Amino acid sequence: MKKLIASFCILATISCNSGSGGYKKAENAQDAGTQFIRASLDGDYDKAAFYLLKDSTNQLLFEKQQANYKQLSSKEKEQYKSATIRPVAITPDNDSTVQYKYYHTSNPADTTTLRIVRNQDSWLVDLKSVIKM
Repeated sequence: MKKLIASFCILATISCNSGSGGYKKAENAQDAGTQFIRASLDGDYDKAAFYLLKDSTNQLLFEKQQANYKQLSSKEKEQYKSATIRPVAITPDNDSTVQYKYYHTSNPADTTTLRIVRNQDSWLVDLKSVIKM
């Protein structure tokens, strides 16, 4: 009986942790932005999704980003993987929204600004901020 209960506890712990993929919550907005960008540049979209604000518009934009990455040549993917993230400005709008402006060394002419939002106790990337309105 003890073995059965111990097995159940281990299984429950593993299943609870599997939803996060073992990824660590971002401690702040900069960490969330950096983790999301690095995972995206590396083509690790499971990890990038962990740091994404989940809503229908973000999901569509994220799927488009994945499709675009898949269309890259092997050489371009390697350039992205070896790129360094260069923050330009990290500016708080308020206590739960931060603007993270950056470029990466594989394309230094392209500066991007992401909005990072605090959702309950997590910092997450809101891709809608990339859409120019």
